Parts: sequence; C-alpha cells; structure tokens
Amino acid sequence: MAGRRTTRVQSLAGIGVDRMGALAAQKEASLVTALRVGERHDRPLRMENLDTDIPPHPIALEVTATAISSKEDNSYLPFIGQLGLRKAAAAHVSRITGGVTQYSGERNCVITAGGLSGVLNTLFATVEPGEGVLLTDPTYVGLINRVKLVGAIPVLLPLEFRAGNFWRFPREKLRQFIESSRNRDGIRITAFLLSSPALPSGVYLDEEDWQAVADVCISRDLLLIYDAAFERLLFDNRPVVHPASIPGMEQRTITIGSASKELRLIGWRVGWVVGPTWVMPDIQLVGMANVVVPVGIAQKAAQAALEDSDKDCLEFTKELQARRDLLMEELKGLPVGVPAGGWSFVLRVENGKEASSALMEKGIYVTPMNGWGEAHGEHFIRFVFSNEPCHRLKGIGMKVRAALKYSQVGLKAAL
Repeated sequence: MAGRRTTRVQSLAGIGVDRMGALAAQKEASLVTALRVGERHDRPLRMENLDTDIPPHPIALEVTATAISSKEDNSYLPFIGQLGLRKAAAAHVSRITGGVTQYSGERNCVITAGGLSGVLNTLFATVEPGEGVLLTDPTYVGLINRVKLVGAIPVLLPLEFRAGNFWRFPREKLRQFIESSRNRDGIRITAFLLSSPALPSGVYLDEEDWQAVADVCISRDLLLIYDAAFERLLFDNRPVVHPASIPGMEQRTITIGSASKELRLIGWRVGWVVGPTWVMPDIQLVGMANVVVPVGIAQKAAQAALEDSDKDCLEFTKELQARRDLLMEELKGLPVGVPAGGWSFVLRVENGKEASSALMEKGIYVTPMNGWGEAHGEHFIRFVFSNEPCHRLKGIGMKVRAALKYSQVGLKAAL
C-alpha cells in the first residue's frame, strides 16, 4: 500500500500554471540579486497566471481591515456562509438574469472557498460516477480535473478556432455531438459545465448559443452548471446573457460565482453557488464535508465589493479591453484566438511546451496547454494579460516572433 497512487489521482493532469509561475518567481528573485550587485535586467512579463496588477475596490480593503479584529468574523459559522454575503450573491445573480429568476440568500445560496470549490461541491452533489459532463475544448484543466475527481467523464466539445478572429461555440453541432458520444463511446451526458466568457479562450456565448444549450438541456433533462467567474468582463459592448433567464432553465441552472475575477479579490478565496431550492441542501451538505467556508474576514469584504461593483467592474473591463486590443495588434498575422472577454487568450503553435520554453528565454512566461483540450490542447499556449499594463506589453509581438523563430518552433498555417 505504501507509495501507491490511486487511479483517481493518476487520471489528473498538471495545470502547468504552477510550474511556470515558480520559474517566473525564480527569475524575479534572481533579478533582485543582480540589482544588488549593480547588474540590470528586464523584469519578465508574467503572463502565466491569473493574478492582476489592479487592486480590489478600496471598500474591500477597508472592510477586511475592520473584520480582522471582529470576534464575529473569527468563526466557522454559519457553515453555509454569512447571511449578508448570501443575500448579496443571490440578489446579484437575480439582477444579472434581468429579474426573470429571483433567488433568496436564505434558500438559494451557499458560500464556498473560491469558485472552483463551488464547482467541485456542485459536481459531487449532482453528477454520478460514470456519467458524462460536457465542457468546451479548450477548457481550463482545473475544471476537467474536478470532473474526473468526482468519478465523472469529461466530454469535450471542440470550439471553432478561427485564427485572428473570435472563437465560436458550435451550437448547430451540439445535439449531434451528444448523441454521438452516447452511441460511439457509450457515455451518457447528464450535465454541462460551461462559462461565458470562457477560460482560456475568451469565447462568448450569445443569446442564440445559450438558447441552443437550453433546448438540449430541456429536451434531454440535463443540468447546466454555469461558471460565471468572468461573466461581466465582456469586450466591445457585448451584453451579459445569463442562461437561467431562458424559459425552462431556472430549475436546471446552477450558477457558480467568484470574487477572484470581477472583484479581483484573488487572495480572499471567496465564491458562491446560487441555484434552485431542490439542489441547494445537497450542495450545502457537500460543502460542509469539503473546506466548509472561507474565513469570515474575507466574506465581509466580498459582500461589500459585490454590492458596489457595477462601476468598478466596468472600469476594470475597459482596462482589460485596452490590453486585449494592444496585444491583438502586436500579434497581428499570427494564429491567435481573439478573446471576446475575460483576461486570457491562446496562440496556436507547433508544440506548446517548446514554444513556452522559447518565450521564457525572451522573458515572457506563458502556459503550455497540454491537458486543456484534445483538439485545442498541446498545440496552444495561453497568455494572461491581467497582470501586465499596456506600457509593458508594447513590443511583445517582436519578442514572440523572435522567440518562435529562434527555437525553430513553426507556427501552423492559419485557418
């Protein structure tokens, strides 16, 4: 038994971000040492992880400082999260649906230690081992791993990659894809796990896309787990479309929210699950067996930031779009998938690991996407632009071209 690795763990793929982040941190530490001895080196571009250089709303910092000395916030209770935050999250999701769906903090919400904890708890509560969960290809490998952890089977629907253009959700192929998964592979899909905009592609699902998802969910009695982490970070004036607002979807949509992306409270580790009353007791029960809730001092800050987030989120989105626009201009002519929102994009290369190593030599740290997809995995690398301002991103196009040419990593011809 000693030294045995379970089959559950063996099925998981490394996400790559931790390794690249450690290498970038080592590089930064070596630069500090070099400066002490009078040498000068450029600081690397940190485009491998989802940190951000833009601080949270000041109110979140103020409330956090106050909560540190609060006895009430030095507590596990309530096990499902502080009622104030639950009410704020439920009201927020209700508003995003346009008021079509009304959620209650008391009955329809549970607080989790980050959005991904909410995803895992929801999967445990709703999906049986051996059942299929549909995700897009590419998708963040952390989501794929969580599907595997609960014993379910990730089924990846390839997005349409159009080099130099926006990704597209293939809604007209959705029904046939599900049927072929059952007939060809014997996998019965019972749930979707989708995001818009999605990580890492930045693909955006419009009203017609979500209607196609809804039609399939309703006709086949499927569940939709909606990861709304980047929901309002949309570019070019795209509207937010919440799937629970579509007739017939209220009772089959579970929304996972996070304070890490839109609110930039990454280190606070706060998320929420909002859904129909029939499923919430089970999600709460799983949560009490898995982490329980984030620290009390973080919950108060997330509530304050969420309740005052509209203007702040809009300004954050404008900054992200400016960075997106600059990067797309810098990389014009390369096979880049243009993101419609979020804070990352991908570039197609011959070999993701080799390309990321070559870029690292030029001081650009990105993540190879091995394990992030089948059709769109190992031949792609991910760039994150949330942690680097525009003035540091200028000139990146020349560096990327030089790095890939120097390493003889050939770019595949654009579609």
